Amino acid sequence: MPGRLYIVPTPVGNLDDMSFRAVQVLKDADLVLAEDTRTTSVLLKHYDIHVPLQSHHKYNEHGTVEMIKEKILSGLNVALVSDAGTPGISDPGFLLARTCADEGIEVQTLPGATACIPAVVSSGLPCDRFCFEGFLPQKKGRQTLLKTLSGETRTMIFYESPFRLIKTLEQFSEYFGATRRCSVAREISKIHEEHVRGTLSEVLQHFRDNEPRGEIVIVVAGAEPKKEKKNYGKKDFYYDRGDSPDVPPDRVSDSPFPA
Repeated sequence: MPGRLYIVPTPVGNLDDMSFRAVQVLKDADLVLAEDTRTTSVLLKHYDIHVPLQSHHKYNEHGTVEMIKEKILSGLNVALVSDAGTPGISDPGFLLARTCADEGIEVQTLPGATACIPAVVSSGLPCDRFCFEGFLPQKKGRQTLLKTLSGETRTMIFYESPFRLIKTLEQFSEYFGATRRCSVAREISKIHEEHVRGTLSEVLQHFRDNEPRGEIVIVVAGAEPKKEKKNYGKKDFYYDRGDSPDVPPDRVSDSPFPA
């Protein structure tokens, strides 16, 4: 009987954010796949978890995914973790999840920590509809994507390095407009958690004056929806029988045959 693949979120800052179920799944697993075994070793030691660790990251996942699949098919329960947050969200995980799903292996993802949801909920911007863009392309396709996103009406979420934050905010100001509202969340769930809110120009100036540090999530308001204009041609008159459509008064006639 085949085993299962468990995708287990881990804290993005505070170790106390680990769920009871996540701890139990890791304790019961036959093997834990880690983005960085050194980082995960600290987590396992904190919760007194003693399970074999294997490295699984973006540089080796294409070469190891078939071997891991075979281990699960042989009956092993495997847990996948990243350094922080939910695997697959701007971290390794998609390739293994797809491979297992295609093979008919049960894939269970535990609810848990991720940086993007606290950032958008705390931003003060609409969070009923949003799009997650993760890290922007560094070079090829970056400007094309920004031009496309300039018309996006949903709230947008981006991950960014503190070393590239100012450049990214400058480009956002250029493509989205300096008065577009935004929020930059820094060090979520850690001691120095901070949320800087305002227009893009205001937030940009803040980080020009205060060097950004730590993990960064940028939340940007969507564009204002464009209002559709009704165009009425020269001969588009409506005969007023008491139930005229909603049209300008100068396009309503008291005769069914206007001159």
